[in-house]
Amino acid sequence: MSALVLDGSATLAWCFKDEQSDKTEKLRHEVRARGAIVPRLWRLEVTNVLVNAERRGRMAPATTASLLGLLGEMPIIIDDETDRRAFGDTLHLARAHDLSTYDAAYLELAMRRALPLATLDRELARAAKRTGVPLPLGRV
Repeated sequence: MSALVLDGSATLAWCFKDEQSDKTEKLRHEVRARGAIVPRLWRLEVTNVLVNAERRGRMAPATTASLLGLLGEMPIIIDDETDRRAFGDTLHLARAHDLSTYDAAYLELAMRRALPLATLDRELARAAKRTGVPLPLGRV
């Protein structure tokens, strides 16, 4: 059983020293121990940020490969239903909370699975709070 929904912003904090904190390290240990669930877009989102970091000279390709290897070893489950909900529940949440559909997918998953949402994205955290979704990283 997954302990929480993990979004890209929380995941990526593990990848950049200047974004790490005691809270994000505690989250990383929790995910290692108890697992997480993510929408299918999570891998693309995380990989996109890392390849853009390479392009800006912030990260070497070998570092990206190492980080992706470490993430691949974590007990992170890809949700199979996210895509089917895009034209309905996810669209509704995006409109209702002024979110991108990408961010709304994380919120929809957390609501559907009745799980906390780990995010560092302010707008997504506000929407989670408004809908009663717990935030293990607290306010951002």
